[in-house]
Parts: sequence; structure tokens; C-alpha cells
Amino acid sequence: MMPSYFEFHCPVKIVCGYKALENLPYELKRLGASRPLLITDLGVAKAGLVNTVTAALQDSEVLIGAVYDQVPADSSVTVVREGAAAYRQGGCDSVVAVGGGSVIDTAKAVNIVVTHGGDDLLRFSGADRIQGPLRPLIVIPTTAGTGSEVTLVAVIAHRRKNVKMAFASSHLYPDVAILDPRMTASLPAKLTAATAIDALTHAVEAAISLQKNPLSDAYAATAIRLIVENLPAVLRDGSNTQGRLALAGAACFAGIAFSNAMVGMVHALGHAAGALCHLHHGTAMNIFLPHGLEYNLEKRREAIGELLLPLAGSDVYAQTPALVRAEKAIETLRRFQEEVHKLSGLPTRLRDADVPQTMLESIARTALDDGALLFNPEDMTLEEALYVLQKAY
Repeated sequence: MMPSYFEFHCPVKIVCGYKALENLPYELKRLGASRPLLITDLGVAKAGLVNTVTAALQDSEVLIGAVYDQVPADSSVTVVREGAAAYRQGGCDSVVAVGGGSVIDTAKAVNIVVTHGGDDLLRFSGADRIQGPLRPLIVIPTTAGTGSEVTLVAVIAHRRKNVKMAFASSHLYPDVAILDPRMTASLPAKLTAATAIDALTHAVEAAISLQKNPLSDAYAATAIRLIVENLPAVLRDGSNTQGRLALAGAACFAGIAFSNAMVGMVHALGHAAGALCHLHHGTAMNIFLPHGLEYNLEKRREAIGELLLPLAGSDVYAQTPALVRAEKAIETLRRFQEEVHKLSGLPTRLRDADVPQTMLESIARTALDDGALLFNPEDMTLEEALYVLQKAY
């Protein structure tokens, strides 16, 4: 059904394909930049991926002004200040992020600081508090999961205040996202699986969200189909270039979907479990996703039923009566998760991810304060959150 009103926005230019990275000099020149700060982390640097990026810049007019490779798994204000200092000392005019979600969030935050001056990130936290466009930003993801290359948000920790600051602004969209399968080729199977399931969850929750719309649905369905069709093959053969490219595209499409439709209770529970128990986000998504669909079943039966098409294909969809397509979709998802578990070892239950049972109530209480619940089809109380967590345990 066509909603009476919706909005959809994605201003990011997407360059996708094998050796797409060779377009980097052209994209920088098109943006009027020639001396970027390259932001990454030590893992990416040790994997040789920075060398792949610098090789793409050879024989061009682009010169890397500085490299900042100290981004941790959870970035902080201190890291952003150090990155901004490297930008200024290197006389840079743009930012290139090479990494996963934390690196991309750091690059967005550094871009705020170097554009507007000073080091006080706190005054920009929240929604729409960034005035005017930022310096050119190009993102090269090294995981196929977060979709940060096409989102307008960033999260940075403030250690002294013991809070995570969220930033949301249309000015935070990168100018260009370059998706090259060479950049994810070194990911081990378990991390490949976890990041892909993160993308799958973005797409699934976007498809049943209160803010879903026909355009976000199209991106979500494409992402789901690409992940289901390609993840097992990549887990069997990590050098599968076409499969890696498909997963990179899927993560990007899922990012576009949830940027417009938002996510729900699965992310709320995952954020809480990650904050309190340091549970890897992709693992949390894998554990909570089927439970989230079951919880929202009655409010979103038709939308969940439509997920059967990208999850199982047209033949299964056509042969399944409409009244039971939602249950069939959840069953198909669980079978897919079992296959992924056998190929990668990705946990499907909280107990197998070393989450103490004694933490469940704290996770439930924390989840209730998560903004993702605003877009979940079904309301959730503390007792209901605890019930879901116990089922997932």
C-alpha cells in the first residue's frame, strides 16, 4: 500500500565494482580536493589495504597529506581531536576514510571539527546542529555491514562524561562511497558473517518499520536477496570476488533503506547488549533478528510475509499461501542462520555468546531507552523485553 506521505533521501555517489578504487583520484579532483587526510585503523593498515589505496593514487595529482591510523573499535572525542590535528598539520583539504563503522564515524566527526574549527564536538551532537556543508569526504568500507558510507549519522564516545554522542545531519552524508571487493577480501569468515547479518538486519527492520516506504522497501528487498544468495558462497570461499562485491552492495543498499525507514527493537536490544556486555553488534543482530520478527508478527504480518520473496525466491513465495507467508519467512530465516552458523561459527543464542543470564534485566531496561523503539511496529514493555531476551538466551 502506498503511504499517504513519505520522504526519501540519499545524496551519496556510489562507485561500485572490482578495482572501483582506481576512481579515487578522479572523485577527489571532481570535489576540488588534492590533499586528503586518510583515516583508518591499525588492523586495516596491517592488512595492507592502505597500500591498495595509495597505489590507486599513483600517477595522479593527489598527494596524501597525512595518515591517521589510530582509530579504535569505539571511537572517542580524543581520537577525533588527534585526527583533526593530523589534518591541520598535514595541510589537508579533504578526508578519505578506509575502514569499518568506527573509522567512518571518526572521519565524519573529524570533518565537523576541521570545517567549523575548535575541538568541542559536544556542541554539534544531536539532530541537525551542523550548519552548512563540510569538507569533501570519500568513504571506502572494509567491511560489508554497517552501511555507514550512505548514512547521515555518527556516534562518538565522550569518555569523561561516560556517554556516547550521536550526530545526525544531512551534512554528514559522505560525498562518495567506493565499494571495491578487494577491500573486504581479508575479512575472516566469522566477521564476514557478522557484518553481513548486520546488513541483513538493517534491511529486514527497515522493511517492517513504521517509517517504511516503497523506495526503502526496494532497497531492503535487494539487500536481503543479495545477502541470502551470496553469503554462504563467500563463507565457503573467502576469495569469491563476485560474492564479496554483492555483499558490499547489499550493505550499502541496506544502509540506504534504514537511513530512510529506520530500525526497531532488534537494534534496541543489540545496542543495550553491546553497551553492557560488549557483545559484537553483528552477533547481537544474528541472535535477536528472528525474535524481533516473531514479536512484531501480528502488527506486520503482511510485510513480514513479503520478506519471503527475497529470502526464499519466487517459487517458494508463489507456492506458499499468503496467510502463512510470514511464518514461512521466519522459518526460512532461521534455516539460513543455521547454515551461516555451520560455516562460520556465528552464535545464534546469547548463552553461546557468553552473555551472563544475570544481565538480561539490565539489558531489557537499557533497551527501553533506545530511540530505535520509536519506529518499531509493536510497543515493548520491560516484561516483554525480558521475555524476548529469555527466549534468545
